[in-house]
Amino acid sequence: MAIAQNINHFQDKLKNSGCRLIAVSKTQPYEAIMDAYNAGQRVFGENKVQEMVAKQETLPKDIEWHLIGHLQRNKVKYIAPFVHTIQSVDSLKLLQEIEKQAIRYDRPINCLLQIYIAEEETKFGLSAAEAKEILASPEFKAMERVQITGVMGIATNTTSTTQLRKEFRFLKNLFEELKKDFFQQEATFKEISMGMSSDYELALAEGSTMIRVGSSIFGARNYQV
Repeated sequence: MAIAQNINHFQDKLKNSGCRLIAVSKTQPYEAIMDAYNAGQRVFGENKVQEMVAKQETLPKDIEWHLIGHLQRNKVKYIAPFVHTIQSVDSLKLLQEIEKQAIRYDRPINCLLQIYIAEEETKFGLSAAEAKEILASPEFKAMERVQITGVMGIATNTTSTTQLRKEFRFLKNLFEELKKDFFQQEATFKEISMGMSSDYELALAEGSTMIRVGSSIFGARNYQV
């Protein structure tokens, strides 16, 4: 019951905001995800390929799956038949593999460029210059099935609202820059995925179009799963 209430809380909070809720279901069991699903949630985010594949096989087929964790190229083939969006694209080589698998399965795959915005060495992501280099490359311009729909960032794990605002603002400004320079005519380039359970309200205020929320929906994670 608590999961359904939490979903309803976020649905109310995001109403008319232009922002969507990605329910982060990593390590959560089937029953918990179905509680969220039955409350109306259809978009779920997973960190690990193996876990996402196992869940996709058993859960309702109208779920929109987003891969939000670091993705190795040799694992793209497992999620390519069904994944809606890969939020964690952090290299041209990964993008090329996604394109190859998208062609193989004859379907478009949405991608977000993961931008390094945190002051932490443990995070993955592209610099602004690396993102622009990818988008300007002939290899990217030749791609037919990959669709870059926006950017994603993971902020520093801090309670400093000043720091968080700075990082979210950086990502929003970079999004605007990339839109102007590379996607001016493309309405599909519209997503800014930023904000999690602890900082989503700040992210919303700074222009997030997707928040990735796990513990505020499902409670503490069960790492035994």
